[in-house]
Amino acid sequence: MFPGFDEWDVPVAPGVALHGRSGGSGPAIVLLHGHPRTHTTWHRVAPALAATGHTVVCPDLRGYGASSKPEPDPEHVVYCDRTMAADITALMTALGHDTFAIAGHDRGCYVAYRTALDAPDRVTRLAVCDGVPILEALERADARFAERWWHWFFLGASPHAQRVITDDPLAWYRLDEAGMGTANYRNTVAAVTNPLTVRAMLEDYRAGLSVDRANDAADREAGRRIAAPTTAVWSRHDDTGRLYDPVSVWQPWCEREVRAAVIESGHHMAEEAPQQLVEVLAASLGT
Repeated sequence: MFPGFDEWDVPVAPGVALHGRSGGSGPAIVLLHGHPRTHTTWHRVAPALAATGHTVVCPDLRGYGASSKPEPDPEHVVYCDRTMAADITALMTALGHDTFAIAGHDRGCYVAYRTALDAPDRVTRLAVCDGVPILEALERADARFAERWWHWFFLGASPHAQRVITDDPLAWYRLDEAGMGTANYRNTVAAVTNPLTVRAMLEDYRAGLSVDRANDAADREAGRRIAAPTTAVWSRHDDTGRLYDPVSVWQPWCEREVRAAVIESGHHMAEEAPQQLVEVLAASLGT
């Protein structure tokens, strides 16, 4: 995977280092994975995107993959999106990039837009893939949402989630080696079979239902909006486009007109439709 890319572990906060890969040259683009994936979900995208004349940076989010898994706190701040966004800005500083474009998928989408909100002087362009702001999703939650996205509330609120998942993580996650690619599959298996990774991923969801939601509400109340040009990307055969009109949801959060792109795939677009995603990201994040 990732031919020509460097692999690294970069300290970003006291006791916390992010693991990942970067390669290429030119303006920087950060790609953030979702749950329960790691940075290797981008293995079919990152080299092709680098070939368009960009430095592509693919980290494992805090707690995911081979990145550090610090002890959780009762308020869930350790794994909230604001903390993870600070990890990303520290990572990019350490790698020598003052500014960068950023794309995030699934849980990575929340870290990406939080980075754009909290570090507007650093983020040049934003792509939000298969997601809307957490506050918007929770305010729109109805029976249909609960039926399709019940896992948000199980992972984020149930006291039984860690025990259930760690009892048989491969049965829970049902990873598809053929679709993912063997090396990506093995990397993800190594992550989800680590109980500390499961604990961290649950903390991510717990933060989403609490501190992340509160931070979104405070930003909306204060009138803070995303300054970077933003593209909303969603999979045609997944839930985001069925539950929402993503552009209309994102528009009030953005200073500029939000662009739209639909990927002909299921949820894991980087694995299922990498070439189309490369084209969309190159067009929306390219400088």
